Amino acid sequence: MAFGSFDTKAANHTVNEINMVPLIDVMLVLLVIFIITAPLISHSIRINVPQASADPVEMEPKSIDLAVDAEGILYWNDEAISPDELESRLASEATQDPQPELRIRADLNTRYEILAKIMSSAKAAGLKRMGFITRPAAKDVAHESSAGKAGSAVGGAGQGQQAGGSRGVTPAAAH
Repeated sequence: MAFGSFDTKAANHTVNEINMVPLIDVMLVLLVIFIITAPLISHSIRINVPQASADPVEMEPKSIDLAVDAEGILYWNDEAISPDELESRLASEATQDPQPELRIRADLNTRYEILAKIMSSAKAAGLKRMGFITRPAAKDVAHESSAGKAGSAVGGAGQGQQAGGSRGVTPAAAH
């Protein structure tokens, strides 16, 4: 028989192979279960939805252009305003639905303190969309031709100023 014999003279030995037939049977049963249940899971309820013939209304939110010059004077859509008036206007614009986007244009020499106050006022008023308007850097033809040269006179000074190098800020003013 395949199970062994009652003969004690034969050495007891262990079977070094795994019987694969029960594993294959379990896998086939699982495969049949998944084949049967897969169409039931993807079954959805069919509903006749009414069709509307109206065109969707597209409301494009307006934008507010807030300009700040080097002296800190504020311009609301090209109209000069005071800082107190700015807060009241921001509060009234924040209540609109959809909220407008606040676009801030600042002069290169505008103090960061002024911009920080404007941004905190906008956030306190409840405006959620805010951005900065910048001018793309002009590419110099001479700079492009000497891009491979290290320490060229054209690229050195311009890059240092953009990184915040020498703008006339003294260490005492930076604190």
